[in-house]
Amino acid sequence: MITCLIRYEIDPFKTEAFAEYARAWGQAIPRCGADLIGYYAPHEGSATRAYSLYDIEDLAAYQAYRARLRDDPVGRENFAFAKREQFIRREERLFLKCVSTPHGPLVKA
Repeated sequence: MITCLIRYEIDPFKTEAFAEYARAWGQAIPRCGADLIGYYAPHEGSATRAYSLYDIEDLAAYQAYRARLRDDPVGRENFAFAKREQFIRREERLFLKCVSTPHGPLVKA
């Protein structure tokens, strides 16, 4: 299992548009094959940094998931919404592997 962390730089005056975008992904992401952990919008501190996290089996499963997401009606509309409203200035993806359990011992890699 791997976790995809997406770091967004968003327009600080369009956080509600980002929240709407996040809610739509809450429907499409699980339907297309990933386990959504959540979307996180600015609250205190930086007004431009937001994050998303989801788990997926491996990079091959990620590629298949992305193809399904592009074909999903909610996914297509959400991509178009972000492009039209331009609330995302930049996004970066990082793939992580969990090496511990919460408050527990290390998991062997």
